[in-house]
Amino acid sequence: MAGTDPKQDIAKPTVSVAPADVALPPELDRVLRDYERAWRVGDAAALASLFAEDGFVLPTNSPPIRGRAAIRANYQKQAGAALRLRALSFASKDTIGYIIGAYGYDNKPGDAGKFTLTLRRAPGEPWLIFSDMDNSNASPGRGNVPSTPSPADAPAPHRDKKLTTTSTSAGP
Repeated sequence: MAGTDPKQDIAKPTVSVAPADVALPPELDRVLRDYERAWRVGDAAALASLFAEDGFVLPTNSPPIRGRAAIRANYQKQAGAALRLRALSFASKDTIGYIIGAYGYDNKPGDAGKFTLTLRRAPGEPWLIFSDMDNSNASPGRGNVPSTPSPADAPAPHRDKKLTTTSTSAGP
């Protein structure tokens, strides 16, 4: 449009407000509190025991880790800090559930990252973590990401004329 300032069309950054905590039912809250306790003291066996036997840890920038033994070995290298977990959302029914949450360390304000836990249980048994996926709120270092060519620098896609030809006939 003539006469408009293109700078006015630029979206203004929005201020992100941390979602409020939600209260979990006691049986789901136990999973988070047991995780925090085991993490604080660096108890890899206790952490692994919170997982289903065939459970997963899905860490950032690493391949999936599957099974209690592998989870225990992974946590032996990591645990041992004052971890804070808070729930942002959850659902559960019968033998399946999830918790979406945020985490932080020590008494530092704000969240360091977020997580999802998918949970399952046998009828009448406690909830176990089937998968734990988390990622940091920190921006990745720009030097770690390979540069992506702009569309102008990228090679033109190869087109097979047989695939791009269209027919205008109405019949077979």
